[in-house]
Parts: sequence; C-alpha cells; structure tokens
Amino acid sequence: MMDSRRRAVQLIGVLAMGLLTSSGAIAQKIVVAHRGASGYLPEHTLEAKAMAYAMGADYIEQDVVMTKDDQLIVIHDITLDRTTDVAEKFPGRARADGKHYAIDFTLAEIRQLAVSEGARIVNGERVQGYAARFPMRTSSFRIATLAEELELIQGLNKSTGRDIGIYPEIKSPEFHLAEGKDLGRALVAELKAYGYTSKAQKVFLQTFSWEEVKRLRDEILPEAGIDLKLVMLVGDEEEYQWMFNESGMQEVGRYADGFGPEKSLLIAPDSTPGNLKISNLVELAHASGMQVHPYTFRADEGQVAKWAGSFEAMLEAFFFEAEIDGAFTDFPDRAVEFLRER
Repeated sequence: MMDSRRRAVQLIGVLAMGLLTSSGAIAQKIVVAHRGASGYLPEHTLEAKAMAYAMGADYIEQDVVMTKDDQLIVIHDITLDRTTDVAEKFPGRARADGKHYAIDFTLAEIRQLAVSEGARIVNGERVQGYAARFPMRTSSFRIATLAEELELIQGLNKSTGRDIGIYPEIKSPEFHLAEGKDLGRALVAELKAYGYTSKAQKVFLQTFSWEEVKRLRDEILPEAGIDLKLVMLVGDEEEYQWMFNESGMQEVGRYADGFGPEKSLLIAPDSTPGNLKISNLVELAHASGMQVHPYTFRADEGQVAKWAGSFEAMLEAFFFEAEIDGAFTDFPDRAVEFLRER
C-alpha cells in the first residue's frame, strides 16, 4: 500500500513538473504590439498604445524618427505623408521627390498635424490602406514624442503594477546620419534618461541596419555606460542573405540578442496545410543565442497565410511548429488570447 502511494505521489510530481515546464515554455512566448493596437486605432498614436497595454501585450513597439530640431518622435515612416495631413497643412514643403520628411519639420510644426489611418494614393486620391480599420479622418489623433510614450507606459506600469516592456526601433539610421543627425545615439540617451540601462529590463532595441547594430554594441552603448538587448531586423533583400546560414547567424549573434525576420522567411508562403515549408533560421538563431521575433501578424482580409486558414492557426504554426519566441502583431488581443488558451 505504501509503495503504491509513493508511486502515486511520484507520478503526480512528474505530471506537475510537466505542466510547469509546458506552461513555462508558453509563458516565455511574447506578444509585441506592432505600432500599438494598430489593427484598431491609427498606428503609433498614444491611444493605440494605451489600447495595446490594456489588451495585455508583453511589449509595445516604438518606431523612432528625429525632427529638424532634434526631437525624437514616434512614427513608422521617415516621411509624414502616409499617416498625416502634412500636404494640406504645409503646402510647398515637400522635397523634390514629392514627399514631406519629418526631419524637415520642427516638433512645433509636427504638433499641428492630424494623424489618421495609413493611406495610399490611388488615381490621385487618398485611399485607406486597410478598409476595415478605424475610419480615416475621424476623431482626433496626434504624433507623440518618444518621451511622452515612455511616460505613458511607465505610468501605466506604476498604476497597474504590471511590467510591460518597450521595443523601440532606430528608423533609417544611415539616412539620419547623412542628414547630420545621430539618431542611434540620441535614442540610447533618451532610453538611459528614462531608466532603461540593463539587459535584465524589458527592452529590446531594434534596427534593420547591420552597421548600426555593430555601432550600438561596440560604441554607443559602451559610451553611454549601459547594456541593452539588441535585435537585428531582416527582410528578404540581398543585403541580408549572408546571415541565413550557420556562420552568418553566428556573426549576428556576436552582436545581437534577437533576430527579427519577416515571417515569410520562416514559413514559406507556398506552404500547404499538410506541408509547411519551415526554414532553419529559427534553429540557427537559437543556436547562436538569439530569440526570434518575426513580423507582422495581421488578421485583416488577405493578410492571413493561405495555408493557415485562420489567424489563430497561423499563430499556432509559427509559435509551436516553427518555434518562434515572440510575434509582432497589429492585433495583440487575439495573440494574447491565443497563447492564454494554448
């Protein structure tokens, strides 16, 4: 009788350890709110960030650009045209290519702009990028500074007792350097000023520039006296191809803590439900000590992979077959709920 009880206790212990290990593995999977809850409110507005926070995202993304007067603002593009009414407010201020660059405007001028859902030009008219999202030119939204957003997130962390992280991106660092502005140094200085100084904290600093990743690790962070987790963002362009093998990924891992690929680099778009074509990039990145956080998971019409059939099925394949560590999504509530249920 005693032996059977002992075996029962041991079995319960084994099962409990298995459950803890399983839930722990899922708990380590993170949801990054891509430009905030951008599936529901205009991207990178403080309103979209507050909604993402309330939806339970683990991290909230900030794309950072510099103004003419050296202020750091949160906007995805280095130009203002796609998401604001800059052409109406400031006629004649476009460059030769017809675009209005944030770096040509002061913060006071940018404060005058109305932010709306992203648009594209079709037959000379502005057409909303995702038709089912928040209607263009309704309500009132503005571009925020990085400081304002950090204060929002830190304030919510204090008032809720949670610890939601940040995920800033240095946008087009080479462009800024060519314009005489060191965006990377300015962004790191701002993060330090707001208390982000250690890899132990919930902050990832990302960029698509390999040269900037190296400069951050070798120069900028040591000069600032801080150490942050860096993420190398990549697309399928030729400039990144050298990274997609063992030696290349090991080199990236010498500088970066994370690898952020466009998601089609991990599971091929021409996969089928019974035949997922999963690349070895996650395996290579993990072997080089990096987490993998692909972008961008959207639930809009036409944005769910054809092989998946549903947004949640797409998440299932990436999180638990491709074994990613986190995902950028415009719909953080759905990703959070998926992992919670899983």
